[in-house]
Amino acid sequence: MPGPWLVRSGGTDVVEESRATGPPDAEPRAVLLGLDAEEQGPGGLGELERLAETDGVAVVGRVMQSRRHPDPATYLGSGKVTELAQLVQDESAALVIADGELSPGQVRNLEDRVGARVVDRTALILDIFAQHARSSEGKAQVELAQLAYQLPRLTGQGTSMSRVGGGRMAGGAGTGVRGPGEQRLETQRRHLRQRMATLRRQVTQTGRRRERTRSRRRRNQVPSVALTGYTNAGKSALLNRLTGADVLVQDALFATLDPTVRRVRAPDGVEYTVADTVGFVRHLPHQLVDAFRSTLEEVVEADLVLHVVDASAPDAMAQVTTVRGVLYEIGARDHTELLALNKIDVAPPEWVAALRSAYPDAVPVSALTGEGIEDLRAAIAAALP
Repeated sequence: MPGPWLVRSGGTDVVEESRATGPPDAEPRAVLLGLDAEEQGPGGLGELERLAETDGVAVVGRVMQSRRHPDPATYLGSGKVTELAQLVQDESAALVIADGELSPGQVRNLEDRVGARVVDRTALILDIFAQHARSSEGKAQVELAQLAYQLPRLTGQGTSMSRVGGGRMAGGAGTGVRGPGEQRLETQRRHLRQRMATLRRQVTQTGRRRERTRSRRRRNQVPSVALTGYTNAGKSALLNRLTGADVLVQDALFATLDPTVRRVRAPDGVEYTVADTVGFVRHLPHQLVDAFRSTLEEVVEADLVLHVVDASAPDAMAQVTTVRGVLYEIGARDHTELLALNKIDVAPPEWVAALRSAYPDAVPVSALTGEGIEDLRAAIAAALP
């Protein structure tokens, strides 16, 4: 089942009940929408469908429109909105998921026109993260990201939140007088800001503990390797294969949120640490990047970035570009990088050959079968300082 963000509109006590009908344990049915003129990147709506399925949502239809820019009022043009409304009715869909990020006005207008709950790509990813967070640190980071997303979207959520009686009225009678709607809105904003401040302090304290651990490793001259890559590239499986760890491995997006650090002894006897980190995805919400910055410091502070690539993905090269873009954003663009072409046991040989041609220094491996692991160990040892 999806988390509360897909049955309610995120936030702590400012959530809005879903219009969805049916038993609460039924799998929600959703229609996807997108603009084919937008940069689709890896996966396009196929990736959005995988995200929806990861969150426990059944995709029953798609609506695409070719236009240069989203409609400022309804994202799609009026004709396509009518088509979307009909599809929602025909398929008894309770959700509409947009591949882009929607403004509050676009969400309200679309919900009024189609009669179903409307969420965007960012809200969907945040919902998946909320379900997969296990540690107190991960839960705090995800909640902080959700609140950062929700705060600017509180304005004008229904007539009960509208301004009543404020501003200057005849004879100044209305000066400084605010209606109950605005009072409620400001109370909710203050509550969210206070909660965000508490979460930031919690995340900062955890980040300091993590930094002290890294400092001890640096004093002991223990090199560090950070596993990074597109979500579901097989980072956790590769960590288990390299270190003998028993980290959860799932064929699902964002299965790993909490970093795991293990020690490894290289063939020449030198010890180093390997850290498994959260996977990236196209258009990763900036709220998540900000909230998970202390966790992503494992990548920023690493001596070597081991970039795991799913060689069986048809858009593997685009995924590499996406991951490198996030590394650039978090300040790890100048790090030594080693590419591991994972899943060669299931990837078509011609795809692996094309990737090896594009990335000559990459090491082909299979975390599942162990093929190429010793070559990867040797390449890691050679790349470490």
